[in-house]
Amino acid sequence: MGLECANVVFSGNDFSFDVPVVHGHWSGKLSADGNALAGTWSQGSPLPLNFARQPVALAAKPISPPDPALAPVSASDLQSVLDKDLADALKTGQLAPSTGAGVSIAVVEHGVRRVFSYGAAKPDSIFEIGSITKTFTGLILSQLVEQGKVKFNEPVRELLPPGIVAKPVGDEITLLDLATQHSGLPRMPDNFKPADPSNPCADYGPSNLYTFLAKQGVAKPAAPGFLYSNLGFGLLGQALAARSSLSYPALLRDEVIDPLGLKDTTISLTPEQLSRFIPGHSGDHQPAHAWDLNAFAGAGGVRSTAGDMLTYLEANLHPEALKPAAKSTAASTLSAALSQQHELRADAMPGTRIALAWLFESESGNYWHNGATGGYSAYAFFNPKGDYAAVVLLNTTLGSTGSFADRLGQHISQRLAGKPVISLAE
Repeated sequence: MGLECANVVFSGNDFSFDVPVVHGHWSGKLSADGNALAGTWSQGSPLPLNFARQPVALAAKPISPPDPALAPVSASDLQSVLDKDLADALKTGQLAPSTGAGVSIAVVEHGVRRVFSYGAAKPDSIFEIGSITKTFTGLILSQLVEQGKVKFNEPVRELLPPGIVAKPVGDEITLLDLATQHSGLPRMPDNFKPADPSNPCADYGPSNLYTFLAKQGVAKPAAPGFLYSNLGFGLLGQALAARSSLSYPALLRDEVIDPLGLKDTTISLTPEQLSRFIPGHSGDHQPAHAWDLNAFAGAGGVRSTAGDMLTYLEANLHPEALKPAAKSTAASTLSAALSQQHELRADAMPGTRIALAWLFESESGNYWHNGATGGYSAYAFFNPKGDYAAVVLLNTTLGSTGSFADRLGQHISQRLAGKPVISLAE
């Protein structure tokens, strides 16, 4: 992957190394025959990671060349184009009948909306959207700033219950640092030890988060770079809820869901919604447990439909034209909060800037975010200059070739822009 390693130590049969850019550490033992390394990768929470010596170098699977460009595809024509682009995937690939996989897709272009599905999904199927939740949490932050309830430069410590974490000497982590992934916090806390690996976040509550913070502290590194942190957004959601004297689900409903009139966007499902909650699958197409995010709800706990997500993306495309579904203080500030959320505030990955949670790709002009849980993956983007947006919701998590939802989402973006498209071939 081209990531620099450091602090490499080999003593006896013990071997360890760090990957500083991602705050990762691997340690383990070399087998007696010298052909295997068995150990643990730690990047917040420990996971087993073993290596086996190969008799010959493994050849990487060749990347399929891009498919030819077409003229820019309209929203009304996208389904017919995707019918052809996804033909192989539906027969023998990621969406084949034997996989149990299904995808719901929604697109809007110049005000024309389309919602459709393939495989096991229906247009109104409900999915876990994973880390796209972070954009909702970023919007809640923008809402509360517009309402004068918090400030971007406010230390997160000041929103937490008294006595949780000590005031550090020097600079400390602010709400804006958390929302732009520049807090210096690791991806996950080191006291994250799931009792049930199939539902790993269910038993990690606010008390666990506060215990970690008490030890970790909230001092901000001198020059924190972009470091993607589920912990950071879980903390941001928890802190905003604490300031509002609400649970995160209730705060999400008041500040975003109700003003936008989203009927199927939620943390907890009603019995009727459960009947439309499409079963999730692992990367090798085995049944996967739904995730209960608990203290990490603000990082990945939202469930939604393609139609609801499109309404959300339309609001992001045209904040100035927003017509809230209900009158409230939250509704009155939502247009300004959306515009404020889109302001680019820091560098992220190469060629990418970050707003409040949303990533911005300079070349395409897309604001985007993706997400994955144990049985689902998702990709969403909106392009103000082109006046289009789309979302892909898939009931399968990341596999050996990465995220099919990401590839499909990028493919759709390229079709809408009239560019050569990333191949959907296996």
